[in-house]
Amino acid sequence: MRKLLAVAVLALFASPLLAAECATTIEGNDMMQFNLKTITVPKSCTSFEVTLKHVGKLPVTAMGHNWVLSKASDENGVVMDGAKAGAAAGYEKPGDTRIIAATTLIGGGETASTKIDVAKLAAGEKYAYFCTFPGHATMMKGTLTLGE
Repeated sequence: MRKLLAVAVLALFASPLLAAECATTIEGNDMMQFNLKTITVPKSCTSFEVTLKHVGKLPVTAMGHNWVLSKASDENGVVMDGAKAGAAAGYEKPGDTRIIAATTLIGGGETASTKIDVAKLAAGEKYAYFCTFPGHATMMKGTLTLGE
């Protein structure tokens, strides 16, 4: 009976921990920096949630940030087309199929989330995440990989 109770208690506590593996929070600040340079998505996840938290104070019009994921080879094109799309489009080209996942554009003190369909990620592929606000991708970027 005690073993059964111990297993039940462990299962209760393990469930939130397993769910936490399929999500991460990344911070962007007024110095145009993300606090994470790499993100590894566990292969066991079916969906992976990324929450962007803008820890700065400046408004979206002056220092807006988003979190955009694409194949590394598509990064420059996504950034260039996003700049052309403009602020009204959140600096993302509408319908851009190169974008795997993206948050909305946010300002200081705000948060936004997006979910990645892990089935769309391939082992060995190089993925990049970045901010498409004009000029930010040069400093605000990192790599995402599909883990084991």
